[in-house]
Amino acid sequence: MPNILSMRRSGAMVAPLIAAVAILGCIALAVTQHYLLFLFAALFTLLVMGVPIAISLAGSCLLYILLTGRVPDVVVVHRMINGIDSFPLLAIPFFILAGNLMNNGGITSRIFDFAKALMGWMRGGLGHVNVGASIVFSGMSGAAVADAGGLGTIEIKAMKDAGYDEEFSVGITAASSTIGPIIPPSLPMVIYGVMASVSVGQLFVAGLVPGLLMGLVLMAMITIISRRRGYTRDAVFSLPVLGYTFKRAFLSLLTPVIIVGGIMSGAFTPTEAAIAAVVYALVLGGVVYRSLTWRRLLKVSMETIETTAVILLIVAGASIFAWILTSNQVTQHVVTLLGPFADNPIATLIIINLVLIVVGCFMETIAAITILVPVLLPVAVTAGVDPVHFGVIMVLNLMIGLLTPPVGMVLYVLSRVSGISFEKCMRGTLPFLVPLVIALLLVTFIPAISLWLPTLLYR
Repeated sequence: MPNILSMRRSGAMVAPLIAAVAILGCIALAVTQHYLLFLFAALFTLLVMGVPIAISLAGSCLLYILLTGRVPDVVVVHRMINGIDSFPLLAIPFFILAGNLMNNGGITSRIFDFAKALMGWMRGGLGHVNVGASIVFSGMSGAAVADAGGLGTIEIKAMKDAGYDEEFSVGITAASSTIGPIIPPSLPMVIYGVMASVSVGQLFVAGLVPGLLMGLVLMAMITIISRRRGYTRDAVFSLPVLGYTFKRAFLSLLTPVIIVGGIMSGAFTPTEAAIAAVVYALVLGGVVYRSLTWRRLLKVSMETIETTAVILLIVAGASIFAWILTSNQVTQHVVTLLGPFADNPIATLIIINLVLIVVGCFMETIAAITILVPVLLPVAVTAGVDPVHFGVIMVLNLMIGLLTPPVGMVLYVLSRVSGISFEKCMRGTLPFLVPLVIALLLVTFIPAISLWLPTLLYR
């Protein structure tokens, strides 16, 4: 079997060959006037060549419009602007800023200490603590990468110091970080809500129970692995310690209560909840804990601007791509193609899940949502799937994609912050894909898991 180095060398040789073949394919499609196929081929070619995804999306669309000549090329700019001209999208920079403030304001360490006092007495204690801390932090950031980059640093170090295998430590950290975009708030849910014209508030509420379910199945896997490997308890349960850590983390723990409670009670819209989270995080980090300096605040602000710009550029580029697909009636063609399964929601959902899993392995989450929602949502609705339920299914699928190569964004982040090779991160994550897939199947085929709470509160 070839070693990793030889695989990398062969990959480096294959990539230019694939790009060359793809370019020739694009030329052939353009000459034969198969313009829609050319659009997909151009996007694939640009991605293989390493062009940033936002530029790949907009560039392939521009080439398509220039070739067809059906509309002026200025339409690209207009559609991109319209794609991000949406009030709910304002929640994105504020939720990103809130998560960054939490990571840099000394809040994540307090959450981890409280989770350790609460769950560290269980077999494989720090693994359970890892999941518990991610569930709490998911109510603040709404992004898997923020969870992995913030809590991940603390969690992996603590687990390695306690004698846990580094692959196990990284694997459970990666898997638990995917809970972040399921439990509200959720950046992917905001994008889906805008693209599908679905209430973001209902999507947030719909993700609460599935997110807790993900935590439970991950903890079950931790228990199984801990018994096999002989991992013991990492702390003795102590009410005084629990009380002390709870007191230290109390104000931090109020953050998800403010966000989720405000949305569920109707006091906030999701965008207003994001602003409230930022204000609260500023007060905690700057006034109460005094750990947020002006220099650190400037650094956090610049990181937020950079991340927001990247996300919105992807949304803008994907919006013109989705517009071309819609105007060419690709959605209707897909519905017709899956027509034999229209009366069978289970078969339709199985096909859609397979498509989403494969796409999630190769495409960034935000781009995948903006491109696939106009295509797959009508198919799901035709089969009788609720749009809110479908949103949870789509986001959960794409979160699993964050743990799989070649994109595997969470794995790259954890590899960087932990100093562990990407290959070891990938091996450590593999066992935890099983409980996540089980959670996905349960959420897919038992709609009440997602729809019970929104039905209770909104309908």
